[in-house]
This record gives sequence, structure tokens and C-alpha cells, in this order.
Amino acid sequence: MAKATQPQPLVGATLIDKVKELGNLSKEEKARECGYYTVTKNNVERVNMMKFLNALIDAEGIELDSTSNGQGRGGRSASYRISVQSNGNLLIGSAYTKKMGLKQGDEFEITLGRKHIHLKQIGVDDEE
Repeated sequence: MAKATQPQPLVGATLIDKVKELGNLSKEEKARECGYYTVTKNNVERVNMMKFLNALIDAEGIELDSTSNGQGRGGRSASYRISVQSNGNLLIGSAYTKKMGLKQGDEFEITLGRKHIHLKQIGVDDEE
């Protein structure tokens, strides 16, 4: 018995155009017509709505993830302002270290000015 080849799911502008063309069908029927389904061993068709909806979101250019690499749980975004804590510490926070690509064990030289603190990473050439 020959296995039927499954169509390649539509993406991008082609997907959007096809969905508009199928305006009167249900979501499931649109997903199926756009190639977002699988056939099980028992020849049962299963529509993959999550892949279909995610492809539509991507095709529309909507960015839902708060991180560019898709890792992590979100959290706070960098505000570029911190306050001295009650114990006298200044906590920089992971939003800044992630943005700079810092890793555990990276070392910095601290230079104090009259109204500023300058951190310079040790062992890295100046890139900026």
C-alpha cells in the first residue's frame, strides 16, 4: 500500500492569501486546506490547529515572544535604572547580563567616580 504524500503547509503571504480565499470555511477546514494536518497510521486525518495559528501569527509579523531567542520565562525587561537596596547592594539583574551575553564567572574591574560607577569587563577587547 503506497503512502500518500502530505502537502507542504503554506506559510507567509501565501498562507494569508489562502485563508482570505477560504473566508466562509471553519478554522479547522481552513487549516486542513492550508496543509496543517497529519494522517495517522489508521488513515485518520488530524488537523494541527496550533501549528496553523502559529504560522498565521508569524505570517502577519506579530511578535509574541518577549525574548529574541525564545528561551527563558520572560521576566522583567531592562529599565536601565536601579536603586540601592536596603542592605547597601546594587543589583544589576539578569536582564542586563543576558543582553550583554555575560556568563557565570565573567569578571569586571570597578572604577569609582564622583557620581558614577564604571564596570569594565576583564579579558575582553574594547568593541565599542
